[in-house]
Amino acid sequence: MVHVINTNITGTIRLAWLIGRHMRERSQGRILFTGSIAGLMPGSFQAVYNGTKAFVDSFSFALRNELKDSGVSVTVLMPGPVNTHFFERAGLMDTRVGQDEHKAEAAHVARTGYEAMKRGDGDVVAGMKNKVQAAMAAVTPQTALAEQHRKMAEPGSGS
Repeated sequence: MVHVINTNITGTIRLAWLIGRHMRERSQGRILFTGSIAGLMPGSFQAVYNGTKAFVDSFSFALRNELKDSGVSVTVLMPGPVNTHFFERAGLMDTRVGQDEHKAEAAHVARTGYEAMKRGDGDVVAGMKNKVQAAMAAVTPQTALAEQHRKMAEPGSGS
């Protein structure tokens, strides 16, 4: 749990401060954060992870606004499930989301984020299914979102 917080919150803030201030001094630069659509919903059985991704998403939008006249752009990439070793490392292979064979390919997601950053976009959700899910999260009650997440992430839900 502390490792997730240190990676997604503490590490994000430290890198943004260390690198972003130099970009601001030069009046140019681009920052790309990896947030997640997970940050848009309560993450039953992944509360710390989803909470830290909510921080990254929010921090990115706030920093973008702070730097809007500085020549530095800030983009947040918000993918859904990606085909990486994340689910194995997190012990989620017995969940529906862990076993989903339709996860996005990492190279495609990375390219999507990189292109959005080059354009100076504020945010990008990778994949049509994820765009729909992100849009629905904006209008769905939090209790319903938590229940939906539970069905994807509850241990043993993949069998």
